[in-house]
Amino acid sequence: MTVSEAKKKEYYEALITKNSQYDGIFYAGIVTTGIFCHPTCTARKPKFENCLFYETAEEALIAGFRPCKICRPLSYPRDIPEEVQLLIDAVEEHPEKRWQEQDFKALGIHSATARRKFKQVYDMTFVQYARSRRMGLAFKEIMKGDKVIDQQLASGYESASGFNDAFTKIMGNPRKKENIKLLWAHFISTPIGTMLSLADEEYLYLLEFTDRRGLEREIERLRLSENFRIVPGKNHINQLTEKELQAYFRKELKSFSVPIRKKGTPFQQSVWALLDEIPIGSTWTYKDIAEKLGNADKVKAVGNANGCNQLGIIVPCHRVIKTSGELGGYAGGIERKNYLLSLEKEMVLTKKGQ
Repeated sequence: MTVSEAKKKEYYEALITKNSQYDGIFYAGIVTTGIFCHPTCTARKPKFENCLFYETAEEALIAGFRPCKICRPLSYPRDIPEEVQLLIDAVEEHPEKRWQEQDFKALGIHSATARRKFKQVYDMTFVQYARSRRMGLAFKEIMKGDKVIDQQLASGYESASGFNDAFTKIMGNPRKKENIKLLWAHFISTPIGTMLSLADEEYLYLLEFTDRRGLEREIERLRLSENFRIVPGKNHINQLTEKELQAYFRKELKSFSVPIRKKGTPFQQSVWALLDEIPIGSTWTYKDIAEKLGNADKVKAVGNANGCNQLGIIVPCHRVIKTSGELGGYAGGIERKNYLLSLEKEMVLTKKGQ
C-alpha cells in the first residue's frame, strides 16, 4: 500500500533512532544499496530522499530490494531457521528460477517443509518469496529503463551472468525476431498500491497491481500472444491511463475513456462485457451474471472469468460479489476490493448531494 508523506517522516525518524517498537511495522528500502532493512538495522543510515518505505516485506521485494544481511528483515520476530536461510540464499544465487519439486530435493528440503517454515517466520510462502524477488528484479529493470537490457531484449541475449539480464530472463524475449510489436511498461502509483500498465500505441492491454498473484504468467501469455517485446517507458496510452486513474481516485471520474484491448476466450469476453454494464456504486453477484448469460449453473465459471480480467479497475471486476452479500475473491486483495467499492459509493452519494 502507498505510505503517506506523514508516515514516511514518522518511519524515517524511527529508522534514524533505531526505534525497536517499529520492527515488523515497516521496512525501509535503501535506494543507494538496493537492500531493505528493519528500523533497528545497525548499518549506516541513509538520507531521507534515499529511502522508500513499505509495510510488508513482499512489497519491498516486488519493488526490487533484497533483504539486508546485517539486520535480516525477514527474520522478524524470530531467527530464521536454517532451511529458510538456505532457500533465501538459493534464490539470490538464481533469482530467475521458477522452483519445481526437484529443486527442493536437490537442496535436501521437502517443498511442504519449505512452505510451512516460511509461513511460520513471516506471513509469506516460499513460492511468494521467490516470485516476488523475480518480479522485483524485472520491475526494477523496467523502472531503470536500462539501455543494456533493451539491447539484450532486441538481440535475444540469454546470458545468466548476474542480475543485469533479470528482465530478459523473467519476462522473456519475443518468440520470433521478425514482426515484433512493442508494449510499453509504466508503473502508476495509487492510494492502494502500485499498478503496472502495458500498452502499445493503440490500446491498453494490462493494468494490474504489481503484487497480484499470477501476474508473471499473465505477462508471459500476453507477450507470447502477439510476439510482443516489453520495453520500459510510457506512451500516450499509459499517460492517459495514469491521468484517468488519478482522477478516479480523487472521485472526479466515473468512467474511463482509455482504449482497451481485452484478450480472452469467448466466454471470458462475454463476462467482461457484462462487467462494463454494472453501474458505478452498485454491485452484481456472480449468479446475476451467470443468469444474464443464460445459465445460472455457471456461477463458478463466471468467477473464474472474473478473476482472469487483466484490466483492473477499468473493467470493474471488483463490483461482483457473492449472493450472500460477502465480497468474495479479488486478485488485488479483499482490502482493495472493499476500498474501491466504498470509493465508488462515496462518488455516487457526493453527486446526489450536489
